[in-house]
Amino acid sequence: MNARYSRARWGITALITVFELAHLAWEHFHGGIRHHHILDRADLPAISNAWGVVLLPILAWVLSGRFLQRAAASGTTGSVGFILCCSILVGVALSAAFVNGYDAATSYIFLGCILSGFVLPVYRGEYVLGFVLGMTFTFGAVLPTLVALFVFAISLSAHRLVYPALAWALTKVRG
Repeated sequence: MNARYSRARWGITALITVFELAHLAWEHFHGGIRHHHILDRADLPAISNAWGVVLLPILAWVLSGRFLQRAAASGTTGSVGFILCCSILVGVALSAAFVNGYDAATSYIFLGCILSGFVLPVYRGEYVLGFVLGMTFTFGAVLPTLVALFVFAISLSAHRLVYPALAWALTKVRG
């Protein structure tokens, strides 16, 4: 990876770290840092938003390195930025639907994320990072990361295991 993309990786990580520190500072001065219960059930453990200050920089560093390296090799930096922005918007839409009590919309958006993983390679870093960032203000960083990992696993399995196996089987049947 050349120096330009190395600086971009540091810049993305620094920007996300500053964003998360500002988010936590805002929460601290507006009633305290929030906690979120797993599956939104009070009988399950709560996870503090403060974990985001550890998790988001790690995610930003690891995932931006992967997508910047791929973008540098293929010359598609614009599409990576577009995908990142679209993924942020999906995360924001899912968060807004949940917070406003639109259970059907929340379900449809989440199902859409899973189904899009069969068509699009949503296992790539720009999809995962954008989705997590879009949901962080509402849910902290840990729960969106867990949701993204679920969708990631489905998409990765489809694209790297199921589709190649089907293609192999189809070539064996044809010839």
